[in-house]
Amino acid sequence: MNRLIALALPGSDLFVAELQRAWGNGDAVLPVDMRLPPAARQKLFDAMSPAIVVDEHGQQSLDGARAVDPGDALVMATSGSTGDPKGVVLTHEAIAANAEATSRRLNVDPNADRWLCCLPLSHVGGMSVVVRALHTGTPLTMHPGFEAGAVMEAARLGSTLVSLVATALRRIDPTAFRAVVLGGSAMPADRPANSVTTYGMTETGSGVVYDRLPVDGVEVSVVDGEIHLRCPMLLRCYRDGTDPKTADGWLPTGDAGTIDVDGRLQVHGRRGDLIITGGENVWPDAVERVLALAPGVAELAVVGRPDPEWGAVVTAVVVPAQGAEVKLGELREQLKEVLPAYCAPRALELAESLPRTALGKVQRHLL
Repeated sequence: MNRLIALALPGSDLFVAELQRAWGNGDAVLPVDMRLPPAARQKLFDAMSPAIVVDEHGQQSLDGARAVDPGDALVMATSGSTGDPKGVVLTHEAIAANAEATSRRLNVDPNADRWLCCLPLSHVGGMSVVVRALHTGTPLTMHPGFEAGAVMEAARLGSTLVSLVATALRRIDPTAFRAVVLGGSAMPADRPANSVTTYGMTETGSGVVYDRLPVDGVEVSVVDGEIHLRCPMLLRCYRDGTDPKTADGWLPTGDAGTIDVDGRLQVHGRRGDLIITGGENVWPDAVERVLALAPGVAELAVVGRPDPEWGAVVTAVVVPAQGAEVKLGELREQLKEVLPAYCAPRALELAESLPRTALGKVQRHLL
């Protein structure tokens, strides 16, 4: 029987060794978020049904185990940003296709490059770094998490490639790396020249669109405003056996977007995030990109609040910079220099922080 092995280990050489041991035995791996409290960890195990958990104390057999299919490599729990997490089943064939295509796009040279992994391994953005390194034979440095000083030290010691989220990018000198792969949240307008923006999801084994162009083997279409993907990187199914792909192999992503005449993909955001105000469509991501540059704004998110007159009111939820005062009128004026007036926020809410996933995505449903 092919088993599912839960790895409750921080980013380290031990994690990589246990991953390789599981794969060598024909088993699949479930990376466990190390920040989960005991009750949440048990809920994850109940849903994913691993046979064994490996942690700092060794390994322990679990009740209620369910087998995986031959060829299954990973079961990744989604972030749950739109509901309860699902287990995404990725095969060895799928993760190899992703590693090969993304490594080609980044011009990875195993003899000259070294990957640094400092993102959570329970999320595909971190796990894909490990997969790329192992599949291509590229040297790999593992960190248990992101710490700016440690990241800069890793660059000094020879790491040339790193995958980060936008919030982490602001805390380091990105020019210390040959390339910085960015994913997980809205990209900064002033991102460095050596950075690469990515679009993808757990179901695609990490980013499959780099700087708005699909990597080799990836087909992109837009159907009724929704982005669809077809490629060898796609999941086999969810852990409960359901398959979100269409009969001809396309994955409807739930994201809204358009394709330019030159074939570049523009992602507008989750279809459910669209704000319809006074009959006009407003995409929060577009508004956030402009307002993120406003004076005094440390963080912000844009949401729609129900309104009897407008249907929804564009609302800016702002975390002010320390000692700064943020005014609605100033935000509106800055926005109207770039976007139509109907996109300007009509309400301002101040917050101490924004709820985010481990990869920096704002959890709008919690605002």
